[in-house]
Amino acid sequence: MLNAGNKVIIFRKRIAGLSPSTLERFVLRARKAAHLRDTVNVLVTNSNQLRSLNRQFRGADKPTDVLSFPSPPSAPRAARRLAGDVAISVDIARGNAVRLGHSVADEVKILALHGILHLAGFDHEQDHGEMAREEARLRRQLKLETGLIERMKPHAQNVLTRKKREVRAPSARRRTA
Repeated sequence: MLNAGNKVIIFRKRIAGLSPSTLERFVLRARKAAHLRDTVNVLVTNSNQLRSLNRQFRGADKPTDVLSFPSPPSAPRAARRLAGDVAISVDIARGNAVRLGHSVADEVKILALHGILHLAGFDHEQDHGEMAREEARLRRQLKLETGLIERMKPHAQNVLTRKKREVRAPSARRRTA
């Protein structure tokens, strides 16, 4: 754990090539690049912990790679200096890194950036690509590999294409009958 002033980085699992102080320096750079003034705390833990947090706060009983917890706007003045917290599953980060051919340390940074963008108010589920564009811009600026939203696009496109084929198939049969 690193607590430098009011910033907290907690490592519950070690990552080769990434120390708490290195991650804190990255989070500071990413926060500034995202124009987020307030502090971001980061928890790097396992999939069981992320599953528990996901179930508790989002009602989804499954592990996930990254969760963001923005500070409530009604928080007291002193607490408003905290943008929020980001929790990262090192287990999922390790799997992503192996699959995508980069280091676990880089994957944790990619996940941290994604979480920071959520704390800055972006929401890729509802913003018509605004977060994806910002994530891509910041990834280039921070010299990171492919971001989360870009990875989801091929999968989402494949699902959409399959659904279109499924919808077309029955109507095509009716025409030939």
